[in-house]
Amino acid sequence: MSDPRAEYERRLASWRERIAAFDRAHILISNIRLAVGIASAVLLWQAFVRARVSPWWPVAGWLVFGAIAVYHARLLQRSDRARRAAAVYERGLDRLADRWVGAARDGAAFLEGHPYARDLDLFGRASLFELLNTARTEAGEATLADWLRAGAPVAEVTDRQAAVAELGGLVDFREDVAVLASESPVGRTGPLAVWAASSPAGFHRLLPFMLLAHSVVTVALAVLAYEDLVSTVWLLIWVLTGTSIAAIWRRRFDRVLHAIETPERDLGLLSGLLERIEREPFSSPRLSKYRRTLALGGVVPSRRIARLRSIVSWADSSHNLLFAPIAYALLVKQQVAIAIDRWHQANGGAVSEWLRIVGELEALSALATYAFEHPADPFPDVVPSGPVFDANDVGHPLIPEHMSVRNDLRLGGDAPHVVIVSGSNMSGKSTLLRSVGVNIVLALAGGPVRARSLRLSPLTIGATLRIDDSLQEGHSRFYTEILRIRSIVDAARGPVPLLFLLDEILHGTNSHDRRIGADAIVRALVRQGAIGLVTTHDLALTEVPATLASAVNMHFEDRLVDGRMLFDYKMRPGVVDHSNALALMRAIGLDV
Repeated sequence: MSDPRAEYERRLASWRERIAAFDRAHILISNIRLAVGIASAVLLWQAFVRARVSPWWPVAGWLVFGAIAVYHARLLQRSDRARRAAAVYERGLDRLADRWVGAARDGAAFLEGHPYARDLDLFGRASLFELLNTARTEAGEATLADWLRAGAPVAEVTDRQAAVAELGGLVDFREDVAVLASESPVGRTGPLAVWAASSPAGFHRLLPFMLLAHSVVTVALAVLAYEDLVSTVWLLIWVLTGTSIAAIWRRRFDRVLHAIETPERDLGLLSGLLERIEREPFSSPRLSKYRRTLALGGVVPSRRIARLRSIVSWADSSHNLLFAPIAYALLVKQQVAIAIDRWHQANGGAVSEWLRIVGELEALSALATYAFEHPADPFPDVVPSGPVFDANDVGHPLIPEHMSVRNDLRLGGDAPHVVIVSGSNMSGKSTLLRSVGVNIVLALAGGPVRARSLRLSPLTIGATLRIDDSLQEGHSRFYTEILRIRSIVDAARGPVPLLFLLDEILHGTNSHDRRIGADAIVRALVRQGAIGLVTTHDLALTEVPATLASAVNMHFEDRLVDGRMLFDYKMRPGVVDHSNALALMRAIGLDV
């Protein structure tokens, strides 16, 4: 078992050494550039003002200056990538030191419309998504969010687990992907995806041959005019005729050239990511399938993209003042537009698949990074038949490991289907419910879990841990809660078994109605085949197991020592035998 902290510290130290070397080289080359620039200026003055040296000397000086400038630019690019690599390990060490809150994008936008994401802190500040999120592209973040928002079938989960396990050991590969992805905002809804999904202009298949024939004749007439075999007038007439005919499709040409501007840059960034994936010899089924998918058609995406970028470079060259007249005469921009459109027609449909693969690979890398940083967290055993949730030493992954108190919990199968959890305020009831829910989310996303072992079946989650009144909709807290519970009961009728997490059930009504209502709700859920936990302060609800064979009572304890409430957060069988509400009020100075 590797030590993630030691590995990160070693790699960070290595990158910092390289950054320091790059900085020294940057200063040296900057000084050399300045010296060469001054020397070239002096030579220029000596050659053309004083006529003391050959004009070739300043030309040679500026050529040397240009070569140094190109090398300097590449050095700065390598330095920038080194800094991004160092940042990967700085963030990793922050996560290991539990300083991760606020350091990554938290995915708050993914909360909207989800039935239990707020209850389990899946998105937003200090959320599971923020802890896991090492993705740098929009596609990667969206894929990770999708996996957390909805569980997968058993075969898909085990497929992801194998990929995450392999990627966990490929630290170099994950580093490369993180550095390359940080340069690219590409996503499923960005300019690249929109362009790829749009319809090509669809030029007539004979038009490319017509434009090529025009260029060939133009070159021939230019040669003949140069040899004085034909009049230059004929060359001008031919060029003007061809450009006039091409102007018929001018708007379509311009639309194609304008549409590729932003996507071409994103494609270049995407190409680097895809090329890195193409080079890695994966062994797990899912990752190997990515490589096979990318190689369909015999030409890998990075080469296809390189071909497009080469085509686009001709359009860029047509803006050069020296080349522009030639490009105009040979209809270069028009031919480039047709070539781009043909590439779009042949490969546009594949771009969405490339983005899907990059997104999934980043999501798998995020889970693999979490697995690498928490080597004691195992992958769960996901079984097809259920409902079942059988955990040993389950804890909450958002609580620092040295502070986390773990508990055993068995639900479904031969174990109880319902656990009524009683206990005092702050004793750990809600944290237990969140621990169960978050570990189910992690497990069904394909990641490791915070437990010594976990066996579970595919489960739908129903939760009421965060219920608020709504001024906009005119709903009280109680009314909002019963609406949520109705949706949970409806979900229990679905094809995937439900695990419910009902916190302080029917808290907003009196004890008599709460007792009757809670009993009816729990029985309705059990009849639908659901399993779950119900927490309560109201000891009247602990009578439910007396009439429901599949239910049991568990509780959390506390004790008052020298005016301070102490909790051990360990769940025990039976019903809690006291309340701490009055003691807490007295402990803070209320006279009760």
